[in-house]
Amino acid sequence: MAKIKMKVSVIVADTFHDFLMAKKSMGLSEKTIITYGQHFSAIAKHLQIDKPIDELSKADIESMIASMRDAGLSANSIRSYTRTLKSFFSWCNEAGITRLNLPLYKAEETVKETYTDAELKILLKKPDVRKCTFAEYRNWVTVNLLLNNGCRAATIRNIKIRDLDLDNRVIYLRHTKNKKAQVIPLCEALCGVLREYLRVRGGGMDDYLFPNESGLQLTENGLRCSIAKYNRKRGVQKTSIHLFRHTFAKKYLVDCGGNAFTLQRLLGHSTLDMTKHYCAIFDADITKNFESFSPLVQLKGKEQKNKMGF
Repeated sequence: MAKIKMKVSVIVADTFHDFLMAKKSMGLSEKTIITYGQHFSAIAKHLQIDKPIDELSKADIESMIASMRDAGLSANSIRSYTRTLKSFFSWCNEAGITRLNLPLYKAEETVKETYTDAELKILLKKPDVRKCTFAEYRNWVTVNLLLNNGCRAATIRNIKIRDLDLDNRVIYLRHTKNKKAQVIPLCEALCGVLREYLRVRGGGMDDYLFPNESGLQLTENGLRCSIAKYNRKRGVQKTSIHLFRHTFAKKYLVDCGGNAFTLQRLLGHSTLDMTKHYCAIFDADITKNFESFSPLVQLKGKEQKNKMGF
């Protein structure tokens, strides 16, 4: 009697669910897990996800991308979805489920929007502490901190009073995207702002530095809406918290003459890739100071001095 051969095929959708559970058990943030799920829902409109994973082919992926383009999706959206699929396939490859892989879709190179100096001047004007609400004063201090180090909104929400070391002019960022704690320097001007804020804010060492008006941790949406309201009230129509991060990166590189390696550490990037991206998109602005940094100018200057006997 011939032996019965069993073939168990798991469909793409179920395999992706296993991928999410595996990533969750590895400590990936809930926000990233949710983003993966949202991306997969978008992918499902262009890829047959009830197909057995071991029957999925390169041609299927190419058809998916073609379908996305025909549907009018932007290059950046397609890149985001293929990045999620790339992570999924890498996990599948490690688990021996499939050997399928794909390159990242080429995104459009865009210059990231930033706040202008005029807008920053308006946002940094100190409110009258005797007349303004706590929320307005807190938002003003938050904007000061964002322009000191360009940290993410999720990081801002999770800073506690004990994370401040104003004597040594540093702040400890314990809740970061890559889960690695950071020690970030604070300029003296910001230390002064924070000292005054702490006297007004009060609270214990384990309390959140920037709470809501009830003293509780701000929600992600609460922080976003609060900063948006603060900006609009001052006549600034840009309201994105993340724009402060782009603004910090640009001003650090261009106006302050900072270097990419230090910027990488300040922004908490695991690699130089994103930092190099900032360098690339602000390249046109960097050229304005190139006369001071060009090796050719330096060498020509030395040659001229030697000819003159200096």
